[in-house]
Amino acid sequence: MNHRWPDLAAFVAVADHLSFQRAAAERGVTRSALSHAVKGLEQDLGVRLLNRNTRSVSLTEAGRLLHGRLKPAFGDVAQAIEEVNRFRDTPAGTIRITVPRPVGLALMGPVIARLVRENPGLAIEVSSDDALVDIVADGFDAGIRFGERLQQGMIATRIPLPMRFAVVAAPSYFDDRRRPERPADLHGHRCIRYRFPSGATFPWEFEKDGETVTVAVDGPVILDDQELIAEAALAGAGLAFAFEDRVRSYLASGALVRCLEDWTPRFDDVFLYYPHRAYMPAGLRALIDILKDPRRPDLPRP
Repeated sequence: MNHRWPDLAAFVAVADHLSFQRAAAERGVTRSALSHAVKGLEQDLGVRLLNRNTRSVSLTEAGRLLHGRLKPAFGDVAQAIEEVNRFRDTPAGTIRITVPRPVGLALMGPVIARLVRENPGLAIEVSSDDALVDIVADGFDAGIRFGERLQQGMIATRIPLPMRFAVVAAPSYFDDRRRPERPADLHGHRCIRYRFPSGATFPWEFEKDGETVTVAVDGPVILDDQELIAEAALAGAGLAFAFEDRVRSYLASGALVRCLEDWTPRFDDVFLYYPHRAYMPAGLRALIDILKDPRRPDLPRP
């Protein structure tokens, strides 16, 4: 038997009011449409649910039983729909995003603090992973990645992020060697290399006065974590190509020294990406609005 949802809903409305007219007004349909739906349900079930005449409507015993079971179920459905509507209109529930580790360190602290402060009904779960993640398969609402590593078929929006690399080493590393003055000079140095989860090593890229240079550096140490790279540089293992935010305190204290500073400009090819434009959760929209806000305190002032 096919007990259609609209027919069940029609029966509950009539049973609530014991009136086809009032039920029709509540649902915004005609009286005849409700009568047809209830008759169809009774035919499917093979049981009379309502006694009616031209002046009154009453429930049969079977009708009282069905109404008693359906009424709370329809209430649960209405509540569930209302809760889902909150995701459309007001940031609520949990949003899950994946970010590269350096972006998480540089960005997510102040952004997360503002997001949950301004949206008390919202929770955010952040997974730090340098791998290119399939956000749909892994259940994420969105991801943040550098432009050259975006997942295919995604909607992407550029986000301002004051990130910059720094070539650094411990002062002792230069006890018996000269500091590089141009990117080409790196070929004579021990460089601490970074390997992506895919197995590819990260090229060192530089730019100055419109000239772009990519150097395939060499060295005995290959690591897969920016924290380890900074620690290796502090220990004197070689030159590191690290995110400026990660090593700023070491540069200020003198534990690390910097090279090629005029060859390492800021870059802005960081994107938040997500699967669909339609039906975007309000929580994700709130996150995007904060990420693109030019008043963000972590952005450099002109």
